[in-house]
Amino acid sequence: MEFDAPAACRHERSHITDSIFHGHSYATAASKRIFCDVCRYQRWLDVEAALAMTQGELGILPAKAAKDIEASARVELLDLDAVREDALRSGHSLIGLLRALRRVTPDDSGEYLHYGATTQDIQDTAQSLEIRDVLDELDQLLRSIVTSLVRLAERHGDALSLGRTHAQPALPMGFGVKLAGWIDEILRHAERVATMRPRVLTVQMFGAVGTMAGFGEHGPAVLSGCAARLGLGVPASSWHTARDRVAEYVSTLAMIAATLARIADEIRLLSRPEFAEVEEAWQHGEIGSSTMPHKRNPERCEQVVALARLCAGLVAPALMAMTGDGERDARALRVEWACVADAAHYCLAAATLTAGVLDGLRVDTHRLAANVRRAGDQLATERLMLALARKLGRQTAYERVYDLVQRAHADGRSVRAQLADDPTLAGLLDPVELDHVFDPMSHLGRSPQLTRRAVEAATSWLQKTSPW
Repeated sequence: MEFDAPAACRHERSHITDSIFHGHSYATAASKRIFCDVCRYQRWLDVEAALAMTQGELGILPAKAAKDIEASARVELLDLDAVREDALRSGHSLIGLLRALRRVTPDDSGEYLHYGATTQDIQDTAQSLEIRDVLDELDQLLRSIVTSLVRLAERHGDALSLGRTHAQPALPMGFGVKLAGWIDEILRHAERVATMRPRVLTVQMFGAVGTMAGFGEHGPAVLSGCAARLGLGVPASSWHTARDRVAEYVSTLAMIAATLARIADEIRLLSRPEFAEVEEAWQHGEIGSSTMPHKRNPERCEQVVALARLCAGLVAPALMAMTGDGERDARALRVEWACVADAAHYCLAAATLTAGVLDGLRVDTHRLAANVRRAGDQLATERLMLALARKLGRQTAYERVYDLVQRAHADGRSVRAQLADDPTLAGLLDPVELDHVFDPMSHLGRSPQLTRRAVEAATSWLQKTSPW
């Protein structure tokens, strides 16, 4: 039996990002604004206006016509319902907009619209503008994330904590080392975003097969003029089928989302009651479960991981879009129309959620230290092995400590007790040296310095007036 929708329903909310109840977790206000159909129409119009004004200055078309086109290239002046109907009827994404613009352009100025350009010129250039807006938003979010990480490192960087490898207790460390690793990775992504801009944010104005034939002798001047008006770079040649720029953008966003997922997933793990070292901020009114009132689930951290997985799934389509043939190939574009926007939705949403989590993250330094104590003197095995190595040699010391630890596990006794009972080892280290070996604070390595170095690098980056 088919579902009969209410008569008032226009079936406009079918994508997850538009969902009333899910959408806020899969997109942001900024990503929806950037990829809104109406805003996209305006970007296409902005490119058409830039093209016309550049051609007017070069004498390719009358100066009056260029000014008329620029003045008329406003979505509020167009019949957008007619544009949509024309798109459905023609099967062409731009022709309806051009016809609507021509209708509102005075005199015969509309005859000079889209002179010498092809649809992909307009839409690729507008897509570069969209990507630029995405990177601008992303940079601000990364700055917010780094700011919170620096604050956490300054507050809790020296706190004694348990380093874990392969999900098992490993060695003691300063909590700041974990934060430093997160900071360092985010800063590398910020550098990727900055260095990507001149490569990726370029104009596309080459005509039907990339020869600029429609612009006559003025082709290079049209290209550079449009680029200057729109604030984009000037590429050496057409990129109608050279889609590495877009693939780099999607891949970079997926990498950033993956890093955010690593951070979020560790926060989720360390918030488990068995660890209870950190906790997402919580306020009265938040619901973790409809049946268990006590639940305070790490919802935002879980969502970041989900978004990163979705974003990762867009990389393969973006790479496949690089395999177009000839001088233009719509197969690539039709893939990009989906993944360029969705990568932005998912990555910006992940960054927004992560920024919120880190801004309110609670770190329990007492629990951090307690978990170190709970791990016991097994955390001293490296230090003990190195101390004994001065007497026995490194390899022999490792084997002897290994045997001690395995006996300790089997007998349920401490490593230090096993050491005291071993007549061949007991006298090699004096009590003061043993106290030092089994003190977790004595084996933090360069934890403070590593934390401080990351904080200084982050502070330097944050103080830049412009990251690009």
